[in-house]
Amino acid sequence: MERGDILEQELRAGLKALGQQDLNDQQVQQLVAYIGLLARWNRAYNLTAVREPRAMVERHLLDSLGVRPYLCGQRILDVGTGAGLPGIPLAIAEPGRHFILLDSLGKRMVFLQQVLLELKLENVTLVQARVEAYQPVEPVDCILSRAFANFADFMKAIDHLLLPGTTVLAMKGPAAETELAAWQAQHPNQSAPQLISLTIPGAGEQRSLLCWRQSWDRSSP
Repeated sequence: MERGDILEQELRAGLKALGQQDLNDQQVQQLVAYIGLLARWNRAYNLTAVREPRAMVERHLLDSLGVRPYLCGQRILDVGTGAGLPGIPLAIAEPGRHFILLDSLGKRMVFLQQVLLELKLENVTLVQARVEAYQPVEPVDCILSRAFANFADFMKAIDHLLLPGTTVLAMKGPAAETELAAWQAQHPNQSAPQLISLTIPGAGEQRSLLCWRQSWDRSSP
């Protein structure tokens, strides 16, 4: 069996375990092609510590898609996207939504430009900037991150982007409860984020999601 066939087989099994069999053949092929590009460019650009394509299916594709049921709205901002995670897999799975992939490193933008070109993704905008300086042309509905920073620092960095109704999704590992407790101690009067346990096929560690929604209006006295 060819490597691509093995990756597709493992991806389809993982999608079934996630309950995401709604992805069509073209989307599955795009996800496999993305892993192929990531593995090839990784040798020169050092985009991820994961080197083996089969491990990338579990640790990158399925992990990214695990947050898909919790996305809100049409404009999704992926902060510190790195090699396009979770933004690229989610953009493939959700063609009706628009994804803004934000990162400060130029070499990552070069890789992501090639990904958009080869995969023909039209629902993705790339922005090279620090999140603290980012001023979107249009407000975003949902802000997510994957291994970007601890939750308190993440919330501080995106504070200027929060509007009433904005949903924040922070993908976390075993440190989620500790980060949540630290944030709550600093913000005792704010509503607490919801801690959601994610079941990711093949994940070697606990995966969690901190979900928080902006509910107050800055313009109110």
